[in-house]
Amino acid sequence: MVALRKFVQAVVLLFSDEHLRAPTVEDTARLLAIGEQRGFPGMLGNIDCMHWVWKNCPKHAFFGMSGSLNDINVLHRSNIFSRLTDGIAPPVSYIVNSNTYDMGYYLGDGIYPEWVTIVKPISAPRENKSVHFSAMQAAVRKDVERTFGVLQSRFTIIRGPTRVWDQSTLHNIMITCVIMHNMIIEDERGGADVEEVYDYMGEKAIVHHDPDQPILQYVEVTEAIRNQALHHQLRDDLVEHLWSRHGAQ
Repeated sequence: MVALRKFVQAVVLLFSDEHLRAPTVEDTARLLAIGEQRGFPGMLGNIDCMHWVWKNCPKHAFFGMSGSLNDINVLHRSNIFSRLTDGIAPPVSYIVNSNTYDMGYYLGDGIYPEWVTIVKPISAPRENKSVHFSAMQAAVRKDVERTFGVLQSRFTIIRGPTRVWDQSTLHNIMITCVIMHNMIIEDERGGADVEEVYDYMGEKAIVHHDPDQPILQYVEVTEAIRNQALHHQLRDDLVEHLWSRHGAQ
């Protein structure tokens, strides 16, 4: 047990910066290309993937939090969109149903707020278009179960009892498994230093960040994220987009 504690502490200390870094411009382009291929232009991933462990680790030991943590509480405590509000996230631009958007989004379930950065399912869909959209959205959101299943299949320690470990060790064990999983993925792709080319919107964008970003810009981006009208417009556009793809098959 002592050896395991020291091992996971060392892995987290030495490899977190490289293998748990925020997405780069190239990473974002790859995610957008994958989302486009799956029928969701502008999709960066599944927000449930980021919250799965928060809600399922015993006593929420993964991040050392206590109390009741549902999706909403986790979302407001997390830093998922902080790079966007801070003006340092890679720029995103995409077109859906002839409308242009400049914020990527994540798929989520019905409990999440109506933000532009979250695309939720349609409650009680009736039309064929809406039914098809909800089915596709749910299918892609299944990634969270498959992702955690891959971690469990690779690292038996995640499947076993956890009561013998303290919260700090549980945190380091989970982080270590994620780091090692990312190492495997990068090795299978040919190494982290090998450039992968993804053609999205014709060119790669350059990120410019001003460390003295005015608070007004922060407020404006935050308000833009929480624009409910734009949230519904994006979802309606995705409904039409997926239905047009379905009809073309």
